[in-house]
Amino acid sequence: MTLDLEAIRSQFPALNETDEGVARVYMDNPAGTQVPQRVVDAMSHCMLGASANMGGYFRTSLAVGDIVADAQHAMADFLNAPSADEIIFGQNMTSLTFHISRSIGRFLDAGDEIVLSRMDHDANVGPWVLLARDFGLTIRWLPFDTRTYEFDLGELENLLNDRTRLVCVCAASNLTGTVNDVRAICRMARDAGAWTYIDAVQSAPHMVNDVQEFDCDFLVCSPYKFFGPHQGVLWGRREVLESLQPYKLRPAPDSIPWSFSPGTASHEGMAGTAAAVDYFAWVGETMAGGEGDRRQKVRAGMAAIADYEQSLAQYLVRGLQSLPGITIHGITADEAMSRRGPTVAFTHERHAPDDIARALAAANIFAWSGHNYAVEVVKSLGIYESGGAVRVGPVHYNTIGEVDRLFETLEAILS
Repeated sequence: MTLDLEAIRSQFPALNETDEGVARVYMDNPAGTQVPQRVVDAMSHCMLGASANMGGYFRTSLAVGDIVADAQHAMADFLNAPSADEIIFGQNMTSLTFHISRSIGRFLDAGDEIVLSRMDHDANVGPWVLLARDFGLTIRWLPFDTRTYEFDLGELENLLNDRTRLVCVCAASNLTGTVNDVRAICRMARDAGAWTYIDAVQSAPHMVNDVQEFDCDFLVCSPYKFFGPHQGVLWGRREVLESLQPYKLRPAPDSIPWSFSPGTASHEGMAGTAAAVDYFAWVGETMAGGEGDRRQKVRAGMAAIADYEQSLAQYLVRGLQSLPGITIHGITADEAMSRRGPTVAFTHERHAPDDIARALAAANIFAWSGHNYAVEVVKSLGIYESGGAVRVGPVHYNTIGEVDRLFETLEAILS
């Protein structure tokens, strides 16, 4: 499949921005992507024409009810959730995880075990470490191979036992770019009688995330990482959500999803999230021959995006490898490239990550440096004390020409 990059880029106003005549190159996408015009329009329409709380009998309240319902159905389509009632919106993935962890903790007993991974963003680590501290739980750690940047699932099998209650793991690493075998991990956890909590924040922009195919119990993601507004979304299996005691105000509904939605949601954010999902459907319909309902078109769009980004990732990795002194902290082997996304972290033998990122910014190339909240990852790699890594992450609106500009600028910086 071939993406029409000119048509893609025309959807994103920010891609036309320049500073002192110099075009911006957005390589900071793992931390947050740019948004298509339709997202801005949807949020504006909500704020100007449907600014109200839900549950009233008047026009704006009815209108916002429709917007919220569409957003929940859109995310159900995006994640292939069985029901829109299983979709919970919140401020961000971290807040949602902290919130739901309190309900999960009440379901556990002292001495129960949680498996965490050394590959995860701290948002899928810190809440569970604090929960274990407060409820007398035991944390078991799943390491990753620092040579292959992948899990050995034999090690997970050794960690699982009759006290394991929860396995928390990312679908894709926000630093190394590794894409994990979530389906196999969930199957192993289920066989051990444990729930699974999947952080799909980094996988959501790059691949299909199908909660029914994964057979997980919870999955969280962030629309601002897949071309939407700053928002968090949690999917939970209905029977699991209904078995938990929500932390909520007394007047709040007792039924899902609202029993797990603390306070008034960002309705404009939900409108923008639905528009972001519709954008994927547009890609699927116009560029990948997607037919049928929104869910089918989204799937077709994601497949086309993944195909293009795979070639972009390989081009980026090969180009960085050609620059003297650079070490890529992630999968580089040709036979394993299908198990990584376009997020690439690297260090240089002489230049500190912050210095490289600062010099790139001076050339109007946006990138991140440091631990990027992947604290366990950079500690495992032995680069925490030296400043972490430089992280670049193109998405499907980036071009080969922009990647070449990154190479040319890096070559000048490093020499």
